[in-house]
Amino acid sequence: MLTIGVSLKLYVDIPSTLDWCERVVALAADRPAIVDGRVRLWVAPSLPAIPLVLDRVRGSALAVGAQDLFWAERGPYTGAVSGADLAALGCRYAVVGHAERRRLFGEDDTVVAAKTAAALRSGLTPVICVGETSPGPGAACECLRQLDAAAAAAPAIVAYEPVWAIGAAEPAGPDHIAAICHALRGGGHPVIYGGSAGPGLLTKLGGAVDGLFLGRFAHDPAALADVLDEAEALSG
Repeated sequence: MLTIGVSLKLYVDIPSTLDWCERVVALAADRPAIVDGRVRLWVAPSLPAIPLVLDRVRGSALAVGAQDLFWAERGPYTGAVSGADLAALGCRYAVVGHAERRRLFGEDDTVVAAKTAAALRSGLTPVICVGETSPGPGAACECLRQLDAAAAAAPAIVAYEPVWAIGAAEPAGPDHIAAICHALRGGGHPVIYGGSAGPGLLTKLGGAVDGLFLGRFAHDPAALADVLDEAEALSG
């Protein structure tokens, strides 16, 4: 099974998000591998858009996730978002440990582990982001260390996103991606690749990954359609 996730980050306003969802629901309906579950497709819109998106995609093959969640379900945490509430709305995934959360908001391994646990308690599938800050021989060890720190013994998806490739003009090289993902797959979790991922990469990687975690390239539904066609072809 292949997994294609898309994060809209904070690039897309709510009306454009709903338009994007309508177009992608139509794309999904035209692809048998998505309809029958051989390819899982989900989107993480901005948090305020989630209820509207869930209403717009209801009954379709497009699942919904959150870009973040808090480590507690209830309490005196102004501005926090509860995993329990996300699950009650209908979310299925929660992204944790993204490099931007670490860099901009100071989240460390302890926070990532707590958020992973919160997602699991709420019945959400955590999408645990791991990645090295620079390419080198220690990349696999650093990624494995981050995954181990998240303490995800239960079902999870691992998103390998080398920090140095996020927002870059090109993704990491296929050989590099394959080597790191091979090491991460040893933990028994499906591993998807992010970090300037776009059309053509899934085909180059073949069976080295279990899918892609897409950012800005997938904000154009036409580009996403190309990736979905690749996933359809690879899903058999």
